Amino acid sequence: MANLICETLRRNGYQALLVGGCVRDLLLGREPADYDVTTNAKPEAVVKLFPESVAVGAQFGVILIPRDGLKVEVATFRSDVGYSDGRHPDSVVYSKTPQEDVQRRDFTINGLLMRHDTGEVLDYVGGQADLTAKIVRAIGEPDRRFSEDKLRMMRAVRFAARFGFEIETETFRAVRRHGAEIHQVSPERLRDELTKMLTEGAARQAFELLDETWLLQQVLPEIGAMKGVEQPPQYHPEGDVWIHTRMMLEGLPKDASPTLAWGVLLHDVGKPPTFQSAAQTGDRIRFNNHVEVGVRMTEAICRRLRFSNEDTEQILALVGNHMKFGAVEEMRASTLKRFVQLPLFEEHLALHRLDCLSSHRQLDSYEFVRRFLEVTPPEQVRPERLLTGDDLQAMGFRPGPQFSKILRALEDAQLEGDVTTRREAKEYVLSKFGRKEHRESDCN
Repeated sequence: MANLICETLRRNGYQALLVGGCVRDLLLGREPADYDVTTNAKPEAVVKLFPESVAVGAQFGVILIPRDGLKVEVATFRSDVGYSDGRHPDSVVYSKTPQEDVQRRDFTINGLLMRHDTGEVLDYVGGQADLTAKIVRAIGEPDRRFSEDKLRMMRAVRFAARFGFEIETETFRAVRRHGAEIHQVSPERLRDELTKMLTEGAARQAFELLDETWLLQQVLPEIGAMKGVEQPPQYHPEGDVWIHTRMMLEGLPKDASPTLAWGVLLHDVGKPPTFQSAAQTGDRIRFNNHVEVGVRMTEAICRRLRFSNEDTEQILALVGNHMKFGAVEEMRASTLKRFVQLPLFEEHLALHRLDCLSSHRQLDSYEFVRRFLEVTPPEQVRPERLLTGDDLQAMGFRPGPQFSKILRALEDAQLEGDVTTRREAKEYVLSKFGRKEHRESDCN
């Protein structure tokens, strides 16, 4: 599709080249996630040639062309003048050549151009040499690049981690110099960049590099606080909370769900503020109420980074339930079934497995739950409700707070296997909550 767009532009007398991440990925032998095209055609000319286009950033010379379920960004050659908000150019001056255009881009490895028809690479910034040397280097002056868009500091970390590259020395120093300015970036953009770091298959490297560049303390100080927080060696022979969390991040697969990835990152966030030494407790290191504290901290982080309510709920559930696996073998059948009924329970199970493999390596509870799910029919885990509120009214119960108590007790009886039919359900309710005459006398 990008090739067809380039062909159409060139056929109409314009220059058109593939640019940015797609060229980088092609040269690295990777499948590009998306394609960008740069051209000397002005936005109005692009819109005229492609009626289906969307002017997502026409004021900055960017037009989006959707086709066949894909989207290609077409940007007019330009140079940007001033970035007073630390993200958008104050004004745009269109350029005549691609050489001028690439000078405004972030890193040399993202400043490469390619002819769509011949595959010829045009390199005006030394990007090919940096690809070969495995280096992330800012184009031109790093301080200027980062002052233009503060998020580029996070992107430097992400690209270095994702590709296994190093950040070039002056670029690295500039990140450290400008790190405190990252707060000028919107919470949504920070969240999305962090989520990419967590799900691109190099989460541990990304967070170690965030720490080394001093960005971690700026964007997620709660994670930075994990460093040096000791754990009881009998349960955590691997070391402190920071080591444990990094090991779990290392185990996250590429393209893990964002909620699982954030649940892994934050599952022990409540440990630093609840740490008690062996001398304080009289027996061993403890983190009393670290789950409850962690849930509150996680909610604050999710609100700060403006997660959706749905994602926040799932991340909170992962943090709030991660310690329950230790008791699964002693749980009543109803309690265990309610536990595995949690939405997206496969994420809870995946987090627990990573938690074990990154500490004591005992997978007994994991295997117990996995076997339980394998041998237990779904209709026993989530049985259909045998009675409703209308049924309770028909039996003589008056609507009120007691309804939920009755229905909950009945569901427990179902999950325990004590009740399997409507008749048994009615008998159970009547025997446990009283016959009609008793209920009516209670109400009078």
